[in-house]
Amino acid sequence: RSNLQRQSWAMDVVLGQVEQLPALLAVSRSALVRDWDSLTLDRALEWARYFQHLYDRFCARPQLREAFGRRLRRSQPYPLLGFPTLGRCPQLLGLALLENRALPPAAFCRLLRSLLQPPGAGAGPGPRDVGLLARRKAAACLLPLVRRRPRRPPGPEPQLQAEAQLLLSRLREEEREVREAAGQLRWLCGVLEQLPQPRAFEVVAAALALLEQGDGSGTEQAGDGDRDGSSLDEYQASAAGERCTAGVLLSWLLGNQERFSAFCLCLPCSLLAFLAGHYSQLRRPYLDLLTGWGSHLLYDPLQGRWVKSCLDKAELSWEELREHFICLCQGSTLLKEQTQAALKLLRTQDGDFKVCGLSVWTDLLMEL
Repeated sequence: RSNLQRQSWAMDVVLGQVEQLPALLAVSRSALVRDWDSLTLDRALEWARYFQHLYDRFCARPQLREAFGRRLRRSQPYPLLGFPTLGRCPQLLGLALLENRALPPAAFCRLLRSLLQPPGAGAGPGPRDVGLLARRKAAACLLPLVRRRPRRPPGPEPQLQAEAQLLLSRLREEEREVREAAGQLRWLCGVLEQLPQPRAFEVVAAALALLEQGDGSGTEQAGDGDRDGSSLDEYQASAAGERCTAGVLLSWLLGNQERFSAFCLCLPCSLLAFLAGHYSQLRRPYLDLLTGWGSHLLYDPLQGRWVKSCLDKAELSWEELREHFICLCQGSTLLKEQTQAALKLLRTQDGDFKVCGLSVWTDLLMEL
């Protein structure tokens, strides 16, 4: 019993130390580092390596993982921290300090030396972590810059493709480190909140399109396995990973009705039809949304056309609604058949009229 008490006391001490991780990361991003000297920096890096050691030691023990995660989630304003954060602590701390201009020159030079020195030569993460730090620094610099980026004219946009590929790359990293879908979704929400809403929708749509087309890091790479006879296993594993990545993006998109509605209002009809044609999870919500918008149109006999029932609502006009359905019917055979079947069912529910001006669904079918 005495031994168990000592072990329990020791674990309480460790949990108390882990609870200080959010404070360490917060300080590393604050102006308080202006008072840091080389000794203080070394102590901070030692704490980061200690937290990484805890991750390596307890990553295979689910109960302790959960205990660590609960302690980390107690601390605000960092609700996204979890047990995997311990394993990335040296990288997170190094990145925060590299970006913090308040860090004095002497401490900054000490930090660079600790990052660049060979493994086993002393404090700090090894060179294998420098590439990861560079990628994450690039991500941190690129995503916020979008807020200040001037709008481009319509057409191909290489920067949008780059941002989508960057998002997919980081999401795959997060999936490897955080197995729970809920944790991945929380991370994704935190990242997309940094972008203005229209741009966040564009990046998510581009990422979904890249996943379907193959973005060079997924199923297309599996073809190289033909040489060693393992192509089928590699392809299946890659395809499963892409489905998981797409599932997280779709969960974010469909998890909030207002968000999905804004998504469909912001993006071109052709792109929405492409996504609905390739992701079955999107078809029914998209058709239901169009149905809701169409049901708010009223026929004006004086003008001889369908008009919005309330001009101050973010609803589609008759012309816009028709364009959405035209794009859906120009998609795959399955998508066209499902769209027409939905419209015919709506027309039947409206009285199955075959005369213009009595049912918006009748008029849409006649237009199509």
